[in-house]
Amino acid sequence: MDRALFKAVNRWADRTSFAHGFFRMYAKDGIVIFAVLLVVGWWIGRAPAAAPGVGAGVAGAVWAGAGALIALAINQPIGSSIARTRPYNVIPNVHLLIDKTKDFTFTSDHATIVGGVAAGLWFVNRRLGVVTAVLALLMAFARVYVGAHYPTDVIAGLALGAIVTVALRGPALKLLMLVAGRLEKSPLRP
Repeated sequence: MDRALFKAVNRWADRTSFAHGFFRMYAKDGIVIFAVLLVVGWWIGRAPAAAPGVGAGVAGAVWAGAGALIALAINQPIGSSIARTRPYNVIPNVHLLIDKTKDFTFTSDHATIVGGVAAGLWFVNRRLGVVTAVLALLMAFARVYVGAHYPTDVIAGLALGAIVTVALRGPALKLLMLVAGRLEKSPLRP
């Protein structure tokens, strides 16, 4: 089924050349948008009404980025141990829109990062979380569209990023809020 879904998206990509530029750019460099969204989350989190407690909003935005990076670190050994070959190396005549890579396909690093950022920002601000989640789903689709991943690669990546960020959120926020509280009383006030 995974292969059939990949082929369906790849056939659609073959017929939609008008969208190639956008999806190629977004699949490769769209991750920068998520860095910008983290800054927006930090800015929103600075408002006193953003979250209860000293620095809770800022800590939540910082954790969204840190949680995504921790999920990526967890993802690396998973990909190496599963060692799933990329679809363009297995399926003949794949319409590939980006350069081939030598790393494994499961789970998608891009999807893991954006899934973590989206889950983290959801707790900072619901509207920002919804926008980020939609952009994360678009990133996941783009990675399949350009021929780099199977659908389950990106679904697993989104889930891994979100699960790690949400599961470790409690202890991480306690630590980050403690640091923010100390910084609040120092010349380095955020």
